Amino acid sequence: MKKLIIYLLKPFSFLPAIAVMYMIFSFSSQTGADSGNLSYKVSYGIVTAADRVLEKNLSENEKADYAVRIELPVRKLAHMTEYFILAVCISFPLFVYGLRGFWLLLIAGLFCVGFACTDEFHQSFVAGRGPSKRDVFIDSCGAFIGILLVQIFCRSFLPAPRKRR
Repeated sequence: MKKLIIYLLKPFSFLPAIAVMYMIFSFSSQTGADSGNLSYKVSYGIVTAADRVLEKNLSENEKADYAVRIELPVRKLAHMTEYFILAVCISFPLFVYGLRGFWLLLIAGLFCVGFACTDEFHQSFVAGRGPSKRDVFIDSCGAFIGILLVQIFCRSFLPAPRKRR
């Protein structure tokens, strides 16, 4: 009975990955203007928080200027972070299913890079957006970092699988 329950529940381990894919798709569905506004708001929030912590007492114009300066790096870091999270959400269940080492890197990596490519293709149909090879590269870097960290974590903290006789 226990094996049946585990067998039936294992596919649900991919639900977080599906949720992250939906989130990525939703962000990619925003128009160029909406996406830019969101990036600016996040960047402005970072500058405002840093201003409070560092007690610089920046004017609104100075905050806006700094927000514009960091907007591109914040946007690219968001790309990397999304795909890092996706890779973690895919790699953990695959590890549980028994995929290890090179094969985990290959399967999870191909899935994440493939999704990054289709996501960029999807953006070519959204007003004010377009596909970018650079974004696929950035997404892929985030994914591979996530996969490698899952492997390190799992090997360090989870017991080795028992060998079947």
